[in-house]
Formats: sequence, structure tokens, C-alpha cells
Amino acid sequence: MTREFDFGNFNRRDFFKTLGGAGLFTAFPWLQSCAKETADAVAGEKVRIGVIGTGSRGMYHLNNLLTIPQGEVIALCDDYEPHLQQAAALYPKAALYHDYCDLLENKDIQAVIITTPLNEHERMTLDSFSAGKHVFCEKSMSLTLDGCRRMFDAYRKSGKVLYIGQQRLFDPKYIRAMEMIHSGLIGTITGMRAYWYRNNDWRRPVPSPELERRINWRLYRNSSAGLVTELAAHQLQVGDWALGLRPESVMGYGDIVYWKDGREVYDNISLIYHYPNGVKMSYESIISNKFLGLEELILGDKGTMELEKGKYYFEEAKPAPGILQLINQIEHKIFDNVSFAGPSWVPETASISKGYYVTDQVNTTSGASSVGAVGDGSVELLTAFCNSSITGQPNETLAEEAYYSSVYALLGLKAMEEKCIVAFPKELEI
Repeated sequence: MTREFDFGNFNRRDFFKTLGGAGLFTAFPWLQSCAKETADAVAGEKVRIGVIGTGSRGMYHLNNLLTIPQGEVIALCDDYEPHLQQAAALYPKAALYHDYCDLLENKDIQAVIITTPLNEHERMTLDSFSAGKHVFCEKSMSLTLDGCRRMFDAYRKSGKVLYIGQQRLFDPKYIRAMEMIHSGLIGTITGMRAYWYRNNDWRRPVPSPELERRINWRLYRNSSAGLVTELAAHQLQVGDWALGLRPESVMGYGDIVYWKDGREVYDNISLIYHYPNGVKMSYESIISNKFLGLEELILGDKGTMELEKGKYYFEEAKPAPGILQLINQIEHKIFDNVSFAGPSWVPETASISKGYYVTDQVNTTSGASSVGAVGDGSVELLTAFCNSSITGQPNETLAEEAYYSSVYALLGLKAMEEKCIVAFPKELEI
């Protein structure tokens, strides 16, 4: 089913200030938590937050929280003193803890943000729910499939809010692009491709050898699943989002090809997820070549959408009549208030088209950073979490999307380790 789509002006900066409308919330129900009505309802209120884990990603969130009036950081926790002190310098009035269990005993804390190694996510989240806290936990949910299910079941029983670090669901260019995909702009989806390429060893400096596994936890199997949980988990959800379906199986290969330095996780992975309608989503990640960077592509019989770049391309030389009319109107300045960031000419062939931007202000990233990027939806995600923690309204759809993304990553890991096709287990359906 296709829907009419407004191709008029879209300004990322103002998007969440005016967010509303039953149609948008039907398609993207998790956006209710950052809608204008919700923002108005929580205006002037704050949620008191404790942050568990103050390493690079924790500091990224702490810096973003300085710009979010609904969030008040009152406690910080880390068992590595240098990280704790760098966070304390940013929030000098916050109480400091070395043990997260002590932080959870603080009755003033209403919500926690967990940015610790993956193997600690489940335990800390379950303990936080038991302590009556709302939870924001970085992706992925858990290091194990059973752990993901336990976290989700605990969330449902808790009556509290659970957010997982899936910022693409709050990135305005992704929302805009998905609206366009669902409207039928690129036709019937026939294939999907996602990848994330870097060229670095993924290591952090270690001041003393005994700290190697603590600081470089991403490289070891007892604390990380490597590229599938650290990178792919961000991207695998876009296939479901575009198709409205869940994959039924996955196959793939993983190897240590280049960085043979004692790490235990793959530095080179290739996966294929198979959907029940026959569409496949391929996923690749290599950290010894950065040429292609980061992208997710949705391929249709009428066009292609590049989600990270926020651009779309038509299969035929001429765009659809409605688009062509809009381009002509813009060229002749009929609409002074319309901003269009793509080329305003008709390409001779689809292969040389430079494409059209989905918004008038597109923020993109090369994928090189392992911390975060400006304009990637993280601020909107944190804002939504603060709003939900104030209202106490769970975001069920968001929790489900995060759960499935985490499960897909771990099923991909299983397929690579066992060198077989892995079906989606019925018992993991929620």
C-alpha cells in the first residue's frame, strides 16, 4: 500500500519541534516520546540520572546531556578512576561511585544510563529494574540470546522505561527516508545492503598490561561479540523498518584476516539475512579498509535509497512527474520557502545521477568514529528517554526494535561460528 507523501520543505533542526500527526505516529510509534505534545507536557521538569560507565561513549552521552534541559545528572559510576574523574570534571556536583550497586541504592536517582562493556549490560539492567530505575542501556542488549530475552522480559514486568542505544530510529533523515520508502517512491523493495568499513585496529591505549582486557574489551569474546554487536546491531534494524518484516534466517562468514594481534573477535565479517518474501539483506564489515565507509541501501524497482547519506536515486533517467514538477517550480522560484538540497537537473542516465537529498540539511558520518557523531539522532534519543522517564510511559515499540536488532546480531555471530544457516528460533519471538 502506498501513501501520499509531502515532498516539501523538511528542516532537521525544526523537525522535533513540530513533530505530530496520527499518520507519522502510526508508522513510527516510538516518536511519541519526543513529540511536541510530550515536550510541552514535561516542560520545566527534570529526571534525575545516574550514569554507569564513563568511558568514551559515556562521555559522549554526558556531553549531550548538557544540552538537554529535561535531564539532570546527579551521580556517576566507574571502577576505572581516570574515566570517573574526567566525568566528574564535567559534572562536579555529581555523587561519585566505584560500584554500580551503591549507585542504585541512591533513592534520588530515577533513571540510569548504562555505557559499560557488553557482558555487563544484562546484569546491570536487571539490577536497575529491581532497584526501581528507568534504564537507558547501550546496544547491544546482551552478549547472549537468552540474556536478550531475560532483559526484555524484565522490562515488561518492571513497569519502567527501557531504551537501547539505537539512535537511527530518531535520526530525522532516516525517518524522512523511510516515509519516502513507505510512500512507494522507490517502488517495490527487492534487495537491501548495509556495510561499515574502517581502517584501524580498534584498540585503545593501555597504560598498564593488566588493564588490556578491561580497556580493550571489544576485542575479546568473554566481553564482546565484535563487529556484529558493536556495529551491525545499529544497522540490521533498517531492513525490518523498510520491509515491515522480520528475517527468517541468516548465513555468513567471519574471520580474523588482518589484525592478527591476539584479538578473539573477527575483523572481517559477511552476512546474508533472508526475509520470508525472498528479499535478502547483505551485511559486511571490514576494519582494514575504509574506502566505502558506512551506508545502508534500500533497493527498489524504481529507485534506491541511501539512508546514511540521506539521498535517493531513480532507476529511470527522468524522475516521477510530481518530483519533476517540484524541481521546475523551485528553479523558477515559485516557492520561496522551499529548500531543496539535491541537483535540480534531470540526469541523462540513472548511473550518472548525483541523486536527491531527503532533507534540506543532511548530517552524515564516515563511520570512522567509534564514539558517536554530530546529528546522528543520539541527542533526540536521549531527549526521548528523559521525556519517557518523566512521564513514566514505556516505549514498547522501541524496546522491541532494539531487542530484535540485538538478536539478529547474535544469530549472525552463531551462523559465522557454526558455518551454517541459522533459522530464527520461534522461542525468541516476542
